[in-house]
Amino acid sequence: MSDFEQRYEIVRRRIEAACVRAGRAPSEITLVAVSKTHPPEAVNAMARLGLRDFGENKAQEARAKIPECDGRLRWHMIGHLQTNKARDAVRLFSMIHSVDSLKLAQELEKHAAAQSRRAPVLLEVNVSGEANKFGLKPEEAVDVALAVNALPRLELRGLMTMAPYSDDPEKSRPHFRRLVEMKRRIEERLGAPLPDLSMGMSGDFEAGIEEGATLVRIGAALFGERLKGKSRATSDIGQGHSED
Repeated sequence: MSDFEQRYEIVRRRIEAACVRAGRAPSEITLVAVSKTHPPEAVNAMARLGLRDFGENKAQEARAKIPECDGRLRWHMIGHLQTNKARDAVRLFSMIHSVDSLKLAQELEKHAAAQSRRAPVLLEVNVSGEANKFGLKPEEAVDVALAVNALPRLELRGLMTMAPYSDDPEKSRPHFRRLVEMKRRIEERLGAPLPDLSMGMSGDFEAGIEEGATLVRIGAALFGERLKGKSRATSDIGQGHSED
């Protein structure tokens, strides 16, 4: 069994255990494998194990990587997205998790219309209030959600957040609960459900699942520590030596 297989099996079992604790079905959870900085060989190795959803932080990296990967994969934009990358984002990604302003949403709408596409999106909300994080302020999220929901080419699917870094995953739980409450408030105003919550990474995805996540963004627990500098050789990737 390769390192990739071992890591994937451990993550899969942890997801299943978290679902049991939460009284949920594992089928409710989409595992987004965060492949940023990892080469196509690593993505394809994971794809051969059955993973179909992969997350990238930068549109330019994804633009170069995606053509070299299995064509059946679904790609998620999970990093901060600049408006000048909106056209690529609409073209490349099955879902954009990081819509953090109405201006960005309007730019995505423009390019989705030009490409005759619909773009599923999540609003990123900075529930922790950390100055170094992107995302809507909680007090503006409802109004932005209503405005985004009115854009015909965007499909508002839900919300995303990042909890503050901590070695203790329990410290993420209050932030995840705030996002769940924010989703409820928006649903009340929309009069319709938002099906998705993207919350939880390698260090806290079990708490995310227990609090209601439908998408978890896992890098290091699957790929190993993030690559520094040059990409490793393909022969190393074959052994699974390899992030969030």
